[in-house]
Amino acid sequence: MANQPTPLMPHATATWLVDNTGLTFEQIAAFCGIHILEVQAMADDLASSKYTGRDPVHAGELTLEEIARGEGDSEYSLKMQKAPVEVTRTKGPRYTPVSKRQDKPDGIAWLLRNHPEVSDAQISKLIGTTRNTIGAIRERTHWNIQNIQPKDPVTLGLCSQRELDAVVAKAAKKAGTSETEEAAPVEAGTDREKLIAELRAERDANEKAAAEAAQEAEAAAWLENKRAEEAGEATDPA
Repeated sequence: MANQPTPLMPHATATWLVDNTGLTFEQIAAFCGIHILEVQAMADDLASSKYTGRDPVHAGELTLEEIARGEGDSEYSLKMQKAPVEVTRTKGPRYTPVSKRQDKPDGIAWLLRNHPEVSDAQISKLIGTTRNTIGAIRERTHWNIQNIQPKDPVTLGLCSQRELDAVVAKAAKKAGTSETEEAAPVEAGTDREKLIAELRAERDANEKAAAEAAQEAEAAAWLENKRAEEAGEATDPA
């Protein structure tokens, strides 16, 4: 039964079969697609990981009749009654390995700088992030904004070049500029150019406002410290 699918949870199923049937280790190992030594370790309670048994009869992968047939003939190979349904991810944000999640802000900043026509929803789906994070980086209110450096998300491994190109092309088309239109001379003052100019102006204004706010805060802190020092000197006995 080389092409037979294995149970959805092979080790948990093997644990249940060891504890609840008289099947041989060879039969259990073959049905679950694991090594016979792993089954032996489960039976001897020596396995490094302890698994909670999973009933393959309840799951519809085996029948009691099939188990009884195997118990009566040690050479019999158990047959899967119903193959497990493979779980596929169809919705929700992209999963990003933990090791690369710290690179997301850099990738977002790169997209905001180089492709302002791409919507927050598209960036969220492409990078696997939230709109709140995108907004914080755009408005420079992100907690780690001082350390964020725009970097190509493809280079960072957050998406493929094909995915990035598709998103950019879709955004350009939605903004009214297709690839063929880009090849032709573009008149000054088009809607897309105005939109990009407005977005860049808004971004520059936000950056300037954030810088001014930081300078004001620094000046206020310096003044407060200065006053505290003067007050301390005034009360210090000669």
